[in-house]
Amino acid sequence: MAVHKHPAKKKRLIKLNKQTKWAPFWTVFKIYGKGRRVHPSRHTEVKRFWRRGKTKA
Repeated sequence: MAVHKHPAKKKRLIKLNKQTKWAPFWTVFKIYGKGRRVHPSRHTEVKRFWRRGKTKA
């Protein structure tokens, strides 16, 4: 990839990078209740890894 990225492309890549993270830990308690132990990645909508899923950005 080029060293100098176009601002619009950079903006898209920033958004996609945010989507790779897990959901916040407090959403587990909100969705499943206090007693259930579930990993936050379980209900993250978009999961992407740089090796597996490529983007169209």
